[in-house]
Amino acid sequence: MADRTKITVEPFLVGQALRITLNAPKGNVLDGAMMAELNALLDELKGQKDLKLLCFCGEGKHFSFGASVEEHVGERAATMLEAFHGMFLRLIDLAVPTVAAVSGRCLGGGMELAAFCNWVVAHPDAMFGQPEIQLAVLPPVASLILPFKVGQSRADEINLTGRVIPAPEAHLMGLVDVLDEDPLGHVETWAAEQIVSKSAAALRHANRASRWRFNQVFRAEIKALERLYLEELMATKDANEGLAAFLEKRTPQWVNR
Repeated sequence: MADRTKITVEPFLVGQALRITLNAPKGNVLDGAMMAELNALLDELKGQKDLKLLCFCGEGKHFSFGASVEEHVGERAATMLEAFHGMFLRLIDLAVPTVAAVSGRCLGGGMELAAFCNWVVAHPDAMFGQPEIQLAVLPPVASLILPFKVGQSRADEINLTGRVIPAPEAHLMGLVDVLDEDPLGHVETWAAEQIVSKSAAALRHANRASRWRFNQVFRAEIKALERLYLEELMATKDANEGLAAFLEKRTPQWVNR
């Protein structure tokens, strides 16, 4: 496998599972370099037929603060969205079951990655949120997948308020499957009991079947939301003001246009 600086990849359970660590603390920001490494890895994994589980986690105290705000600006936005959304399309194609082991903050694109996984195991002190609306932008991936995960009304609350959600509340709403003081330890024990005894081929086919509607909606609609973001949202003054204010560390001045 290629040299990596933004992620680490470690086999566990006798090579039947992989731990993929976002390795850019403290925030483990999903920037272009990290997304390129993730996408290259997912392309490499197509040939690993014995793989039964991918576990995503973050180095240090936090899972991820989200995608790079700098790369949302100007001409870089289209490249960033294509790479980011391509990661989820690759996960659909690969069809290996996925789990996120979450500690600390899990925000923006980081929460989208965790929520896209089949399962989320979180430390009780973890925090989840889609804060994009606070910058006058929106989360395309969360907009598509959260109605499946938590229902439309809770998806609306998450996406339209940007409120940070404590892990126990996220557990109650169905975003988090398990709360555990040791998320990675829980994943390893659970996977040893529930996943590794299964056929890798059967797991991939069952994952495709179980997520058939979820995957079909994502494939069919993600480009439309990408266009909405790039062609309509980014044509507004407030979206550009929100991103600029964040980068300049000042309060945004909305004109509601």
